[in-house]
Amino acid sequence: MPAQESKESTVTVLGIDPGTNVLGYGVLRLTGRQAEMVAMGVIDMRKCRDVYTKLGRIYERVAGLIDAFGAQELAIESPFFGKNVQSMLKLGRAQGVAIAAAISRGLPIHEYAPMKIKQCITGNGSATKEQVAWALKRMLSIQESDTVPFLDATDALGAAYCHFIEAHAPGLNLQRGACSGSRRHTMSWRDFAQRQGTLTDNDKVAEPQAKLLKLLR
Repeated sequence: MPAQESKESTVTVLGIDPGTNVLGYGVLRLTGRQAEMVAMGVIDMRKCRDVYTKLGRIYERVAGLIDAFGAQELAIESPFFGKNVQSMLKLGRAQGVAIAAAISRGLPIHEYAPMKIKQCITGNGSATKEQVAWALKRMLSIQESDTVPFLDATDALGAAYCHFIEAHAPGLNLQRGACSGSRRHTMSWRDFAQRQGTLTDNDKVAEPQAKLLKLLR
């Protein structure tokens, strides 16, 4: 009886950049030491005034993303410690609700500090959001037409990619291995929601920001 060929297992990771106005998400499909971007986008809640309604929507959307993409692990950016206590509390709430949604689906949770993510992606813990976006574009072969006009989305993708490096491909050479081992397939929240028939007024995607598009050219 011929021996069966061994197949590398595939893991889908959902990355989240928490926020109560704009929450970023990014989905990576990991096969061995290769990473493929499946989706990136944002949940836009700026038109919603009630804080508890926002938290409810975060729970619903994150749970929906987990179900839609079959996510098996959650990588989330931990809130930074700043001088504005109110901002920290809001971010903490958003993070907690996103984590609760993942727990309700039985996903393991992995938290990464912003500095850790930046260091992992760019080699510089003090890198800007724009530098993180540029590095991810190169490593995951993201085309300009596949980007969304919010750096929250690339921050979320960065959390997922940081988890890939830390937990699934330790020691991977970012400048060679990650680039050559990456494939591209993207879906924005608009595309996903339209396919599901659930696009709402609060999920509209704005026109691309000139600054980000100039950077990603």
